[in-house]
Amino acid sequence: MSKKKRREIPLFQTPIIETHCHLDYLEGEELDSTLEKARQVGVERIITIAVSPDNLAKVRTLTRHAPDIWGTQGIHPHEAEHYNAEVEAEVREHVADDRILAVGEIGLDYHYDHADRATQRKVFEQQLQIAADTDLPVVIHTREADEDTQAILANFSDCLPRKGVIHSFTSGMALAEYCLGEGFMLGFNGIATFNRADNVRDVIAATPVEQALLETDAPYLTPVPYRGRPNAPFYLPFIAEQVAATMQIEVEELLRQVYRNSEALFFTRN
Repeated sequence: MSKKKRREIPLFQTPIIETHCHLDYLEGEELDSTLEKARQVGVERIITIAVSPDNLAKVRTLTRHAPDIWGTQGIHPHEAEHYNAEVEAEVREHVADDRILAVGEIGLDYHYDHADRATQRKVFEQQLQIAADTDLPVVIHTREADEDTQAILANFSDCLPRKGVIHSFTSGMALAEYCLGEGFMLGFNGIATFNRADNVRDVIAATPVEQALLETDAPYLTPVPYRGRPNAPFYLPFIAEQVAATMQIEVEELLRQVYRNSEALFFTRN
């Protein structure tokens, strides 16, 4: 019996900005091939995200590989115990680079606890201060840490004029409402297509389209119908379809607004 053919990636008129992926973690796919496939389905620009001291420079190198690749600088909560004065100096130096758009990926992760929680909180605060000092947006990771995330963001409420995005949003409605009220964007990815992700779809339905972003978090969180394969930016159209359906708007309407959101947050400097 032949295998069922997976649905082709849909094509839309409006271009898409991939706001969160990890190009240096690509699995089984050449970078140039990935970029070309992404361009063919309308992905206009890609933001590849820093997460550790080991990949800060890799991200910067990637931003020079092609004109449609941009990047961030920051340390993920999993790596918080490796954050020190030298790492902070590197982040501070290179967030001024023309191809670097934000401080991130920073935040708290109490699910895996790869780093001590007190250390995570301290490093999160230190990197929020970098964003405050440099007038850059932040890319925030938070998992099972809603109360502490909100408390820390509240302490920085008046000194982050650019705000940022809570990426791969899977937290509770209370944190969603707080972040939306503070002017943050929420980033949605392939989780929105998962059968058991009603909690995420509830947040999507409650999110104003003016505060939504699209991302893949590739090579992780591959959307249906390609779950089980490594993720890539060229799967963004599937995520757009699901988010639009959940918001009960036309996909082109979603894409036009999300494009404006992405440009305003990342590509417009004061």
